[in-house]
Amino acid sequence: MSTRRSFLQFSLGALAITATAVISSHRAQSQGRTFKVVTRDGTGLFVKDTGGSGRAVVMTHAWPLNADIWDYQAMQLSKAGLRVITYDRRGFGRSDKPAGGYDFDTFADDLADVIEQTGVRDATLVGYSMGGGEVVRYLARHRGRHVAKACLVGAAAHFLMKSENNPIGIDGAVFEGIKQGVQGDRKAYLTGLLRDVFLDARRPSTHSVTQEMVDSTLAMAMQASVAATAACVDAFAKTDFRPELAAVKVPALVLHGTSDIPVPFAIGKATADGIAGSKLIEYRDASHGIVLTERDRVTRDLQAFIAS
Repeated sequence: MSTRRSFLQFSLGALAITATAVISSHRAQSQGRTFKVVTRDGTGLFVKDTGGSGRAVVMTHAWPLNADIWDYQAMQLSKAGLRVITYDRRGFGRSDKPAGGYDFDTFADDLADVIEQTGVRDATLVGYSMGGGEVVRYLARHRGRHVAKACLVGAAAHFLMKSENNPIGIDGAVFEGIKQGVQGDRKAYLTGLLRDVFLDARRPSTHSVTQEMVDSTLAMAMQASVAATAACVDAFAKTDFRPELAAVKVPALVLHGTSDIPVPFAIGKATADGIAGSKLIEYRDASHGIVLTERDRVTRDLQAFIAS
């Protein structure tokens, strides 16, 4: 399933899955100091902070995963002297799972609370996939407070749903299929989605997609609540960030795989085009899962950008 058409077929197929939720709990290995930030609405967010006095990097994660997806980059950047902060989005991982608040205004406010309560200044924000939307909304809604640079990785930070004025988007039926899938046999559905679409296991990559890699991402995904997992599909699919891209006033880097299925490369390019002065680095033939499959290159590009 390495084409956009197969993504459509895969997601629509989920409409036929019977609604038998399979919920399990997995603990991903964390690093450094961990604690909870309590947001303005009382939600506890699980935070990992490598510490140190170097430049700060705050990283937001992809749907349906959690902060652990950044562990490799966090370790390497920390070794280079940077202070790296990652956190689980509300509803995901080890963060609290409230009934609501799964919209980008709330996500941006959560990010603001993480920045304020960790005391970081002149930070580089890094947003992966859905996390890219959080970064853009934060920069627009909070006027870039305490942010020096921004990096968007495979980011859904433009407009993901296809419409008359957004022909590069994805058909809305795909997202309805995803919602049905995660509300049915969630473990089975996410196994296939992560392996065949997110990581695109059949595609050659620097670090091959192994069963262990699939299992690791699935373990992260299964820590999220069903309600948050489904609600965020609407959030990232239907939120139009195009008018907000001009609010990105800090130096910006866009990293995007040219064979990305969930967030097509055309959307990554349009995101870069919408941010004045941004730099786009194409990962030729790479999938959406570049944080894992091209982890060393992503790390190098991030480190060079932060140091520049």
